[in-house]
Amino acid sequence: MSLDRLVELVETLRTAKLRTALTALSVAWGIFMLVILLGSGAGIQNGAEHQFRDDATNSLWIWPGATSLPFEGHKIGRNVRLTDEDYDAVKRHVDGVVHITGRFYLQGQFTVSYHGAVSSFDVRACHPDHQFLENTLITSGRFINQLDLAENRKVAVIGPVAVERLFKGKDPIGEWINVRGMMVRVVGVFEDEGGEEEQSKIYIPISTAQMAYGGASQIHQLMFTIDEKTDVEHSVAVAGQTKRLLAARHHFSPEDKRALRVRNTVEDFQRIVMLFQRIRVFIWIVGIGTIVAGIVGVGNIMLISVRERTKEIGIRKALGATPWAIVSQIVLEALIVTGVSGYLGLFAGIATLELVRKHVPPSDFFRDPSVNLGVVVGATVLLVLSGLLAGYFPARMAARVNPIVALRAE
Repeated sequence: MSLDRLVELVETLRTAKLRTALTALSVAWGIFMLVILLGSGAGIQNGAEHQFRDDATNSLWIWPGATSLPFEGHKIGRNVRLTDEDYDAVKRHVDGVVHITGRFYLQGQFTVSYHGAVSSFDVRACHPDHQFLENTLITSGRFINQLDLAENRKVAVIGPVAVERLFKGKDPIGEWINVRGMMVRVVGVFEDEGGEEEQSKIYIPISTAQMAYGGASQIHQLMFTIDEKTDVEHSVAVAGQTKRLLAARHHFSPEDKRALRVRNTVEDFQRIVMLFQRIRVFIWIVGIGTIVAGIVGVGNIMLISVRERTKEIGIRKALGATPWAIVSQIVLEALIVTGVSGYLGLFAGIATLELVRKHVPPSDFFRDPSVNLGVVVGATVLLVLSGLLAGYFPARMAARVNPIVALRAE
C-alpha cells in the first residue's frame, strides 16, 4: 500500500467518524458476544461435568426402601434389607458387572485419635472395588483387599485431611489409629477429586464394620460399574435385570418404585450431555444471528458510504481513476475497519472471560469459562470477509456509474 493511499484512507475514516464508529461497533459487538456466549456455555458445561468428577459415569447405585405395592400376599410398607448374599448374587448373575461394592453406613462422625491428636471423620465401610466407583487414587500404600474382608482385618485407608490432622507430616503407613475405641492399622493413603469432604473419609473393610458394629450381613447400598462403552439403553436393561433379581430374592413387585431406588449415572450423564448439546446449538444460533446482524450493519453502512461519495467517485473517474482503483480503495476501507474492530471484539471477549476465570470463584454450576480460539478466530475471519463482500458490491456498482451522472449527484 502506497503512502498516498494510506493517507487518503485515514482521512476518509477521519471525516466519517460516526459511520466508521458504527461499522466498527457492529463488528466488534458481534465477535464479543459470540466469545462471551461460547465461553459462558463452556463454563456452565464444565460446572455440570465437575459434579460427576468424583463418581464413575458408568455405574448403577442401588438403595433399599419400603414396599408400596402388595405382592404374593405380603403387605405394603415392608422394609427391604440388602445383604452380603445380594452382593454375591448381583456379582454372579447380572450381565456386564465390572466392579461392585457394598456400603455399610456408620452413622455420624467418628472420633479418631493418634498419640494425642484427635479429630472427627466420616468412616465408610466398603468392598475393595469401591475405589473404582469413587475414582479414589491411592498415593501411598494400598486400598482394602479381599484378604482384609475374609479375615475381618482392622485396617484403614485414610485421606490427606486425616494425614494432616493426625500425623502432622509423619508417614502414616503402618501406624495404628483409634476409631471410636477400635484400633485399626493404616495401610493406605488416597486422593479424591471430590473436594475436602471426600478427602476426609476413612475407609475400612465392610466385613470388619459389620462385625464390630452389629451389622451381621446387612448392606445399606450396592454400587457397581458396567462396561465403559455401554449406552443408555444397555444400562437401563442392566438396571431392570438387577431390580428383577433383587425383587425375586426379597419378594416384592419389580414394578414397585419405592421398594428399590436405582440411580443410573450412565443415563444421568447422557442427559447432561444432551442438554448441553442443545445449549451449544442455541448459543451458535444466537451467535450466528449476532454476526449476521453485524454483517448486515456493515453492508448497510458501506452502501450509505458509497452513495455519499458518488460525486467523489465521479471526480476520480473523470481524472482517470480506473474502476479497480475505486473498488480497491473502498474495499480496503472495509477491510481495515472490520479487521481492526473484529480483533478488538475478540480481544475484549477473551479478556472478559479471563477476568471471570480469575475473579469469580468456581462453583458446581459455573467454572472455568473458556472458548476454542480456533473457532472464534475463524468466526472473526468470516465476519471480516463478509465485511469485504459488503463493501465490494456497492463499490463495484459505483465504479460502473458514468462520471457525468456521478458528478450531477447531490
